Parts: sequence; structure tokens; C-alpha cells
Amino acid sequence: MSEPIDHFSSARAMRDAVRAKEVSARELLELHLDRIEQTNPRVNAIVSADPERARAAAAQADEQLARGEDVGPLHGLPFAVKDTHEVGGWLSTSGSPVRADHVPERDELLVERVRAAGAITVGKTNTPEFASGSHTFNPLFGTTYNPYDLSRSAGGSSGGSAAALASGMVPLADGSDMGGSLRNPASFCNVVGMRPSFQRVPQWPNPNHWEAISVQGPLARSVDDLALLLSVMAGPTERVPISQQAPGEVFDVIDPIDLGDLRIAMSIDLGGAFEVDADVAAIVRAQGEALEQAGARVAETAPDLREAEDTFRTLRAWHFQASYGQLLAEHPGKFKESLADNIRAGEALTGADIARGYRQRSTLAERMRLFFQEYDALVLPVSQVPPFPADQEYPADINGQVQETYLDWMRSAFLITVTGCPAMSVPAGFTAQGWPVGLQIVTSANSERRLLSIAHAYERLTNVGARRPTL
Repeated sequence: MSEPIDHFSSARAMRDAVRAKEVSARELLELHLDRIEQTNPRVNAIVSADPERARAAAAQADEQLARGEDVGPLHGLPFAVKDTHEVGGWLSTSGSPVRADHVPERDELLVERVRAAGAITVGKTNTPEFASGSHTFNPLFGTTYNPYDLSRSAGGSSGGSAAALASGMVPLADGSDMGGSLRNPASFCNVVGMRPSFQRVPQWPNPNHWEAISVQGPLARSVDDLALLLSVMAGPTERVPISQQAPGEVFDVIDPIDLGDLRIAMSIDLGGAFEVDADVAAIVRAQGEALEQAGARVAETAPDLREAEDTFRTLRAWHFQASYGQLLAEHPGKFKESLADNIRAGEALTGADIARGYRQRSTLAERMRLFFQEYDALVLPVSQVPPFPADQEYPADINGQVQETYLDWMRSAFLITVTGCPAMSVPAGFTAQGWPVGLQIVTSANSERRLLSIAHAYERLTNVGARRPTL
């Protein structure tokens, strides 16, 4: 008999206990539904919950095991889907009044894979409108709060997912990342989030398979559990002709790595590219020292990303205008002002602007390829600030430097976005006030297996992620 399961047990332990019939899928679901009832009214991470539909699915999962059927790698695990991801027959609003009554007929691919692997959908996770911004609030469901301090932001746009994980409401969660939307909430909520390489997790349906700055990916409370979820999400599909061809199963087992064999580049601000809060900077520096004491060769240096900001802002505005321009024209009063401004910024772009953005992306990719010939990983802050007050849309300033838009304080994440490299947020420490801070680990393009190995070794070195909120 393995150790008793509670709501903070690992996803793998829960999965194994269900398979061994030490706990039923129904019992595991009730454990999490009780936790949701206790904590969600304060955290507001899960929306559109449907306990009865979840109970029916859990009963079916138990019947499958009783019949001796082969079951998937997530069999019986409760799961909440980011509200920007469509679940067939389930309210899927994207946090927008424009889609307040939207119920899709079918699952999108990521959801299809997670459900086929045996996960039990309990509800959706809260998100800002159309996943725009790294603070989770919207006019339909309100604000998601940080489980470590209910006056603070849980980050975004996958803030509901990260807060639900940190609170023990679900053992795994999904998300998406354009400018840091998997990494930032993981940092704010002391969990693990990975932005995979382009098309590692294929997206379908998608009006533009070649759009290259937004990706989907996994969140978990540990690197090992994140690898489990990535193994389900990743892998090729004929529906996405440019999806990466490695099967998802290759990510399920993490290869061991010796930190003493690694060459680590560490940077607080990518050579002066952005301001960083003093507490965040101190924690990141301490992690560089910890890696060095573990034997890694750590050099304070950074790649040249001078074109990255213009590249990101240009391609993001183009993506937003293409995705939501028509909706904004039809519903001009139903978008938050900052999102509407981003959409309108895309209207002024020319073909030359878009060409410049993609040309610069190619330059950045080549520069990173050469950089990672010298270093095994780059480490830097995930977020430039610790969790900020939840009643603010974004931080007003960093070290006295005014942040004029809701994108300005996210440079530590979005400058990495346009390199095309996979990146992960791993718990790194806490400020004196008890606010979580994550370390961003970046490796070369398409090297998720190596990233998992390094992140897992770092996680075992520090064990910061074991600290739970006292809700």
C-alpha cells in the first residue's frame, strides 16, 4: 500500500493509486471537489464547474478499470481546462463578454488528448479576456487571487490554472503562452510551467498554423508531473502538418543530469534590457550561487536580443488584429481598453512591418543557436516583479521606472518568446513578505528533454516548490 493520497500528492502518485485500486476515481474526484468547495470562493481559480458531469465521468473511469480495460496515463485525474481552450459541450468564454454564452460542439486537440488519456474534467480555469495580460481578471468571473497572499495577483494569463494547482484543487493543469502566460503565473504561484518550442504541442483548430509566438503547454506542481502532462499534450498530428514529429511519450521519463557538467549563463536583466525588482534580483542571484556550489560553471552573461522587443510587439499586434479585429468592430464596447488598443495597433501594420518581424526572428534564432553552443542553459528572472496587488491591472513602476502599458513589465518573459527556445519557470524562492519568485530556465530550440533534465536537477537541489500556501 502506497502512502495515503491527499490533494497535494503528486499527479503520478494519484494516477498510480487509481490504477492499483487503492483509491477510486470517484474518491479522488470527491477529494478535489471538497478542496474546490473550501478554497475556490477565496481564490476564484476555477469557473464553470460542473461536479455532476465530473462524477459521471469518474464513475465511468472506475467501470473501465473494473472491466480490465487499458487506460491512459492520466486515468482518473481531476483536471480543469483553461477557459480559452474549448471543451465540447462546456461553457468556454475566453473570459470575454463577447463569448459569455459560447458552448463549442467539440474539444480542441489539446483537450481531446488530455481527456483521451483519462483525465476527468471538473471545470474551466479563469483567464483574462482572450488571454491578454499577465494578471487574471475579467468582467464575467472577476479576479483570481494568489493562494500565498489573497491580496496579490496570481499572474496570467494562465493564472486560474496556476492558482488551482497551488491550492490543491487539481493535480495538473494546462495553459498557453505568448508573452509569458505559462511562465509568469507559475512564478507567482510557486508551481512549474513550461513554454514549449513552436508546434511541440500542436494547436487545432487554428486559423493560422504558421503563427509562431503563441504556444500551449503544461503546468504542474513538480517537474516530474509536468513531464507526464507534456507526454500527453505533445506529439504529431495530421491535422497540423507542421507539428513536431517526436512522439509525446519521449517526455514521460526525465533523463538524469549532473549539474556539475553544465555551463550556465546567468543574467538578471539581459544586459540592461529591463528593470528588475530588488527582491527578485537577489533571489535569482542566490540561485546562480546555488548552481555554482553544486558544481555548475556559471557565467554572468546574456545573448544579444536587441531586436526582440520590436519583434514581439509587432507580431503580437498582428496576431491580435487578425484574431479579434472583426470581433472588436462588431462589439466595440465589450473589450477592455488595453486589449482594444493592442488590436487596433495591428491595423496600422504593413507588409514590410510583418516581414521585418519575421526577419528579426530568424536573426534571433541564429544568434541563440550560436549562444547555446557555448552554454547549456540560460537562467534569468521569469517575472521582473513579485506578485503585485490584485487590484492593479499591472505594476505601476519597477524601481521607480514607470511601466506605461500592461506589456512593459513582462520583458523578462516576452523577449525569450521570440527566440523560439523552450523555457520553464521553476520555484526559486520567496520574498520576505512570503511572495513566490520563479527562476526561468531556457535551453536551445527543440530541446525540451534537456530542459526537463536541468529543471528537475535544479528542483531537487532547492526543493522550494514543496512549500504550500496556508489557505
